[in-house]
Formats: sequence, structure tokens, C-alpha cells
Amino acid sequence: MTADPGDDTRTRILRAALDLFAEHGYQRTSLRQIAERLRLTKAAILYHFPAKEHLLSALVEPLLVDLEALLDTARTQPVEQARWTVLEGWVDVMLAHRRPLGMLFHDIALVGRGDTYHRLMEVAMRANDLIAGPDAGRRERVLATQAVAACSDPIVFFVDVSDEVLRADMLDGVRRLLTPAAADAADPSGAADAAGPSGASTADRRRRPGRPRALGREQVETARRMHAAGTHSVDAIAAALGVSRATVYRHLDPE
Repeated sequence: MTADPGDDTRTRILRAALDLFAEHGYQRTSLRQIAERLRLTKAAILYHFPAKEHLLSALVEPLLVDLEALLDTARTQPVEQARWTVLEGWVDVMLAHRRPLGMLFHDIALVGRGDTYHRLMEVAMRANDLIAGPDAGRRERVLATQAVAACSDPIVFFVDVSDEVLRADMLDGVRRLLTPAAADAADPSGAADAAGPSGASTADRRRRPGRPRALGREQVETARRMHAAGTHSVDAIAAALGVSRATVYRHLDPE
């Protein structure tokens, strides 16, 4: 760990704790080890964090703050827009906090001693409600719970996959999970032409679950801008627009 001269002591402690928890696990890391890593006294650590579990709560706090802000934004939106705001935003927040999330996966039960666990449960329940939608039945609520897991668990298990590729895969997976259910709920006969999160008709979604066959003019322009900027791979563009990689390639400029 390289110390930043601008870091205050509390920030340095948290960084060292995260490094040591990742290396040895929470249970095997002592406050004395953290102090020695920073050339501080144990008393200096206790001044900022009276108990070791306070370190764990402090490490998960930024994740909670970002998730709560995401849900506050989504709850002001129409149902379908809110659903995909939560799902896409959830993936982005999880990726932004990827390292502490991986550490917490092994020690998350320990945060139950304070308010952090209750906040985590409240955030998860709010996300489930927004994804399921109002008046959702058991099936929709089960799918919503599965969708949240699909937007979280791969980050812990696929540690060697880049953020960009993993984001594309996760969003593609959750679209495949939810889009057929949305189509069935809107029109069990398959006759309606309701638009989905990517602007695809129900008929299109039945032919290729979760993926429209083609891009509209605005989507083509968006895909080309993303590609020209060099900030998104074809996989990422395809996931963002809800189409296949082949569809994206078909609409990109020849060069």
C-alpha cells in the first residue's frame, strides 16, 4: 500500500485495514497488525475506531451511501425506468466498490452487530420493491430478488474479469432473466407490441429473449459515439443497448 501524503490518519487506517483483511481475512487481522503496518500505536487506531468491527462498518459505509442515493433517484421515476435505473446502477455501484465487496463477502455477518446490517437489508428490500414494481406477485418478487443477486454475486466470484467485460455480461444476464417475464406479464398471448427497456417489441423479445433484432437511428448514433470515444468495447455497447455483438458490429462505421 502506497500512502498518499494528503491522506488523514483515519483514511490511512481504513486503507491498511482493507489491505490486511484482503490478505489475511478479518478474523486473522489484529488491530496491532494494522498499527504496525502504519507505524502507529494501537492506541492511535482505537482513537479512531474503538473496536475492530467499526473498521468493517466504515469500509462498507461508502457502498451503502451510493446504493441509498441510487434508490432515492429511482423511486422518483416511472416503474419501468426505475427498474432499469436500479439494475444498471446497482452493477455500477458494486463495481465501484469491488475490492471491499469481495472482502465483505467473507465477513458480512460481522457487521450485524451494529446498524450496518439493518441498512443493508433495508437497501436490498427497497431495490427488490422497485425492480418488482407495484402490486407485484410472488413470481415477480422472486425474480426481482434473483435480479439483485445477478447484479452482485458475479463481482465476488469473477475477480479476474475486467470491470467492463463483467458489467456487460451481468447486464446481459439480468435482461435475459427479466425480459421474458415482463413480456408474459404485459401480454400472455404475445399479441401486444409493448416496448421493453431497450425499445424492443414483445414479438422481438420472444424471438430473441432480451435482445431486439436491430437498432433504431438514435441507438445507432449512440453506439457509434461510444465506439469512437474508445471508452467502451463492443461487448459493453451491446449490453448497454440490449443487442447482440453482431448487431453492434453491423452498425459501426467500416473503419
